[in-house]
Amino acid sequence: MPGTPVPPPRSNAAGPLPVSPGLGDVMTAARMPRKSAQLDQRVLLISAIAVLLASACALIAQWLTALIGIVTNLSFHGRWSTELTSPAGNHLGPWVIAVPVVGGLIVGAMARWGSAAIRGHGIPEAMEQVLLNQSRIPPRITLLKPVSSAIAIGTGGPFGAEGPIIATGGALGSLVGQLMHVTAIERKTLLASGAAAGMAAVFGSPISAVILAIELLLFELRPRSLIPVALAATTATGIRYAMVGSQAVFAMPQVASPGAGALLFYVALGALLGFVSVGVTRAVYAVEDAFDHLPIHWMWWPALGGLAVGVVGWFAPLTLGVGYTNIEQIVSGGFALNALLFLCAMKFLSWVIALGSGTSGGTLAPLFTIGGALGAAAGMLAAPLLPRLGIDPRIAGLVGMAAMFAGASRAVLASIVFAFETTLQPAGLLPLLGGCSMAYLVSCLCMRQTIMTEKIARRGVRVPSEYAADYLDQVLVRDSCSRDLTVLNAADELGTVRRWLASGDAKAQFLGYPVLDAAGNLRGIVTRRQLLDAQNPDARAVGELLAAAPIIVFEDNSLREAADHMVEEKIGSVAVVAREAPQRIVGVLTRGDLVTAHTRRLSETHDANRHIRIRQAIRERMRRTPES
Repeated sequence: MPGTPVPPPRSNAAGPLPVSPGLGDVMTAARMPRKSAQLDQRVLLISAIAVLLASACALIAQWLTALIGIVTNLSFHGRWSTELTSPAGNHLGPWVIAVPVVGGLIVGAMARWGSAAIRGHGIPEAMEQVLLNQSRIPPRITLLKPVSSAIAIGTGGPFGAEGPIIATGGALGSLVGQLMHVTAIERKTLLASGAAAGMAAVFGSPISAVILAIELLLFELRPRSLIPVALAATTATGIRYAMVGSQAVFAMPQVASPGAGALLFYVALGALLGFVSVGVTRAVYAVEDAFDHLPIHWMWWPALGGLAVGVVGWFAPLTLGVGYTNIEQIVSGGFALNALLFLCAMKFLSWVIALGSGTSGGTLAPLFTIGGALGAAAGMLAAPLLPRLGIDPRIAGLVGMAAMFAGASRAVLASIVFAFETTLQPAGLLPLLGGCSMAYLVSCLCMRQTIMTEKIARRGVRVPSEYAADYLDQVLVRDSCSRDLTVLNAADELGTVRRWLASGDAKAQFLGYPVLDAAGNLRGIVTRRQLLDAQNPDARAVGELLAAAPIIVFEDNSLREAADHMVEEKIGSVAVVAREAPQRIVGVLTRGDLVTAHTRRLSETHDANRHIRIRQAIRERMRRTPES
């Protein structure tokens, strides 16, 4: 009779149910889950491609830097040279205002008739393609992004070259991934490899490049993606060393390790920069919103932004261009207090308007300049007021620039390591760790999105912000499956089973049932929907609804493996067998069991309990102690 309960596997009554002998001794016909593995041989191919890709990105980085130098020298100095010089030494006078306007007009035209995706700093757009479009970036971006960025920056745009190079490297990696037979995960890895290689080629910072790729593009930390990206960053850095040397990008004098008082100041400075980073992020998108309300086509917006860049650049020439020399001067103590405050204010004004206008440029160098100037200024103000603390304005500038980027982007680990790799100052690591962590804390508490994610979040894209181990991968099937089975006989007629299902019996409410043959061997699992399907006549036997081989998982499979197996087989429940005796069924795993497994995860997250109570323990100890 349908509904006869099967004794639990550990019962002495009948033991586990045998699987049909027709499957063979090793169950070669059964459909079992794929064995999960950290790596397969495909990673060798992807790694080799990533190394070749990194070599190309390193050369493109040098080419783009040279192109920026050419545009800068032609626009501001009237000469042909690939040297990356500052526009600040120009002799154009008021005509300097026109140069960024012309650059904005060219970029606007390229965006309108080339691709609108070249607007902005590129990382949010790359994130969007990773999350929504299987990492497929349009091929034309590979050419249009670096050219438009070179024009925007070379005509005075207050951006760094690193953002466009990162975006270009990612676009090239995506292009390679679209030309080959690879999975979406492998294409994402190639995109991240190109982006990391681009950053490493500019700054010689391979470790922070890998971390940035993990935090902003990969959204995972797995060997399958980490190895190719790390090899790509290593390759690009090696090529950079061979071409331009291994010296620090932002060279600064040797600094002493801070004392406890100074360290406390740097941590507080990081918190202050966290609040500033929140304000800077909101200002960027407030300016973008203001441009959205203009009654003119968006292709003209970069020219308006260029007008602001030109006016500010006339009064503050150091705000023009990439400004890497400004950062080096900040962390070296080369600016006076008034100069730092002026540079900070003017760079912010120029950059926020230019970026909000939708021109092509990056965010890293401007954020480093603004944060570094503010941090160094705070250090200069605090040092004479608190002389016993031993505050060093150079370390304060270093903490300021990294904390600003950590708060704005929440790439906290990348910010810490980047500041160290570009200055090679080990004494700054501890202040960087404390300051960036505080900026990260303030940013998380005060701001839902980041400067990288706000734009795409407004389009309805949900960006992962936390990286945790897959909980289902930590739980075994044997700990979650149902063992109190209700089974059907293969020879039962559907009419009989349907009457039982309609009887209201508590065991007749399940979504799936194991089916046994006359010998008690498992034939498979039949779903409630199959049993009630009107296309199957009442006279048909239950066993006729089943495929030839059952779909099974082992007790020692993880719930992730089981869940993936159920998705691939398009089923809602699966038979569970023991690996040492695969011919025996010991339980059934359902989708409901997968949901129930998350109860413990939620409990660990939300339920706060105290397990050791000191007063109670003392009282119990005193009661147990015999009276003297």
